[in-house]
Amino acid sequence: MGRFTRAGAMLGALALVTSLALTGCGDDQKKAAEFVGGGAAPGTGAPAAAQGAETSAPAESLTVSPADGAKNKPVSTEISAKLPGGGTVSSVTLASADGKQIAGRMRLDGSSWVPSAPLKYGTEYTATVTGTGAGGEPRQGTSTFTTMAKPKSMISSGLYLFDDKTYGVGMPVVVEFHPGIPKKDRAAVQKRMFVKTDPPQPGAWHWVYNGTQAYYRAPEYWKPGTTLDVRIALAGMPLSNGRYGNVDRTATAKIGRSFVMKVDNNTKKMTVYQDGELVRTLPVSLGKKSTPSSSGTLVVMEKKEKTVFDTMDDPDPDNRYRTDIDFAQRLTWGGEYIHAAPWSEGVQGRQNVSHGCVNVSMAMGRWLFEQTKIGDPITIKGTERRVAPGNGWTAWSLSWSEFVKGSALPVPDGGSGPLL
Repeated sequence: MGRFTRAGAMLGALALVTSLALTGCGDDQKKAAEFVGGGAAPGTGAPAAAQGAETSAPAESLTVSPADGAKNKPVSTEISAKLPGGGTVSSVTLASADGKQIAGRMRLDGSSWVPSAPLKYGTEYTATVTGTGAGGEPRQGTSTFTTMAKPKSMISSGLYLFDDKTYGVGMPVVVEFHPGIPKKDRAAVQKRMFVKTDPPQPGAWHWVYNGTQAYYRAPEYWKPGTTLDVRIALAGMPLSNGRYGNVDRTATAKIGRSFVMKVDNNTKKMTVYQDGELVRTLPVSLGKKSTPSSSGTLVVMEKKEKTVFDTMDDPDPDNRYRTDIDFAQRLTWGGEYIHAAPWSEGVQGRQNVSHGCVNVSMAMGRWLFEQTKIGDPITIKGTERRVAPGNGWTAWSLSWSEFVKGSALPVPDGGSGPLL
């Protein structure tokens, strides 16, 4: 099993055309519409904004933010308002100087109105907010502000989710950042990471790798047939280190049938369940004691029908080899896979001889490869080590109570509800 290195994989993620680099065992932007975020508890505030609503002039004004005349505002700017004496906002409209209306939606807690796409750099906008005071009196306020020029110092980001793809029930929403998000900025960034699930399921974010990755998952595996609608709305967002988010990342994807694999080192067998029913039991060979397989719940990250495992640069001569591999399914960045291993068929089910991979027969390797999707989970138990956090998409290797501790925002019991 190869060393745990992720630099090449990180660059692939940031380009958003990820081709996960094989190191060996042993070694598509769409719409920005309505989104629901999983980072914080749902609010109970103003209703959703009515775009372009016509209103008569209110008797009293309210204060709009950004302030009238404000300049150099980030393109991630949200519109908010203060109503003297209390009250509720009923509508927000935002238009550029040429009269073009900007789509957006109110956060459920009523704290602000979020444009559905980044604003343009160096552009003037006028926001009009209408509401009702605590006594039922109409209120209105306007503000004209200008966004900043495009900054030079930006963070790169990546989203391991693509439009119109179907994933397994264990597929977390995985976001990467380079450089990582400073700890003091993670709560603000998390508020701009929106996930909508249909049917609705609560969830939470968890930060790993010094802020270079964040995972989003539900308390349990996604329900088969779920639609995930994701917007990582970071374009132009200012960070404390003087950098700004580079782009918004969006994706709408599907979750397929339930296909779950379980491996027990004690029996050296894999049991396979589809939609809750046992469909196959097969012998395996795991990592030998010097290069053990990682225990934990992992997910299939990549599939290669044919590839080459090359560990000739390993510092340990005993771990150097170059081998043709069939039906390889990546589980970790460090190089653990499920794959066909005809050379170990004689000991599969009885002895561990691999460099950390899950060895199966050629026939079972082909069968599994034909059944699985990216995001299908596999739980391995009873080996000599636990998977390291972030060595693969390890969101499910933590209990729910452990997982929510990695959120930068409070998570209520059972998971967070919608932000928008």
